[in-house]
Amino acid sequence: MASEKVQIITDGNFEATIAGSKVPVMVDFWAEWCQPCLRLGPTVDALAAEYDGKLIVAKMNVDENPMTPSRFGVRSIPMIVLFKGGKAVDNSVGLVPKDQLKKMIDAHVG
Repeated sequence: MASEKVQIITDGNFEATIAGSKVPVMVDFWAEWCQPCLRLGPTVDALAAEYDGKLIVAKMNVDENPMTPSRFGVRSIPMIVLFKGGKAVDNSVGLVPKDQLKKMIDAHVG
């Protein structure tokens, strides 16, 4: 379950969320059956709290929203994609440590 600081996005509101953001957006592509995704969830929640106001953190269930993951080449999950100015600028695939995600975020959050 996502924390209150994590937005749930769908194929329907993805463009508005990404394009309309003045700060970078980190999207966690995941599925309920994916154990690594579930293990990464608390890290994503922690990052949402830590970067509150500097970064939008969102989750997208790939089973319920197949169009957007397909568009961005999501073939393995969990996959984190960082968007800035409406464009994908970085990504990370698999269960990675929080420090690795922070390095990716810090490179794009100013």
